[in-house]
Amino acid sequence: MASPFIIGGIEAGGTKFLCGVARDDGTILEEIRIPTTTPVETLTAASNFFTQAARRHGTIAALGIGSFGPLSLRPSARDYGCITSTPKPTWQGTDLLGHFRQILDVPMVLDTDVNAAAAGELLFGGGRGLDSFCYVTVGTGIGVGLLIDGAPHGGANHPEAGHIRVVRAPGDATFPGLCPYHRDCVEGMACGPAMFARWGRPAEELDDDHPAWPIEAHYIAELCATLTYTVRPDRIIVGGGVMRPAMYGLVRNALEHKLACYDASLRDVDMLDYIARPSAGASAGFTGALALGFRHVTGRWPMHWAIGAMDSLHTEDLHS
Repeated sequence: MASPFIIGGIEAGGTKFLCGVARDDGTILEEIRIPTTTPVETLTAASNFFTQAARRHGTIAALGIGSFGPLSLRPSARDYGCITSTPKPTWQGTDLLGHFRQILDVPMVLDTDVNAAAAGELLFGGGRGLDSFCYVTVGTGIGVGLLIDGAPHGGANHPEAGHIRVVRAPGDATFPGLCPYHRDCVEGMACGPAMFARWGRPAEELDDDHPAWPIEAHYIAELCATLTYTVRPDRIIVGGGVMRPAMYGLVRNALEHKLACYDASLRDVDMLDYIARPSAGASAGFTGALALGFRHVTGRWPMHWAIGAMDSLHTEDLHS
């Protein structure tokens, strides 16, 4: 595709939609924060933004969407492009892709919010220069994005590694787990709401020496061990609202114990490098959504984007 052209991006989250348009060099032209309320209200506001942005800045060449899920991502599926069995009230069965296709006649790509965040890390964070890495977010839920050979992994549909069953932590035998489907999967045991249910306070109010954190680290390390043995990534980037600086050392130590020196290729891995904090900024998911749109129409990642082109993107300053 000849330059210049305009890309649209959406980071569709459980509390807000971040929408914006950028030039093909990565320069943000306009952006907006839309509260996630009902599907009709939220999606109408989002599509109106892109319609008006196209009038101001020119035709949008592609739209990239990174969304909460679960999502139906197999093009041959009857419900392709829909949010499926999400616990978010009123959003089950929402045809996310179909809505925007009715309004905007442009190429579109839909992926998970964690794969979009992983794309942001590929461009500006801890994924730079890596062929394969995992992006784990630990917050209201637990999700995993996978970039394998430089591309988001989907398969028959997107992975749901946050719902892998885990071995219970010592001293945590009685907590039932919050996942309505599996109870004691990693999300059911270690997401933010699970911590609140177990300890009676949100994670951000717990001191670093609280007994909650070794238990939390055990479950995150269980997930990282599974990812290590199934994906064997170059790095696992772990972020989300539940993570804090003191947690990284706990997770690394717990993971080393779980790996137990098995597999010679892992024995010399530097855990300080292998389990890493996100470094692409709070807007990695939105940046990644734009990058997904760019890749959809060009067949390549926009590795030429300079982080300076994104300097205008400060989510706290987005227009409401």
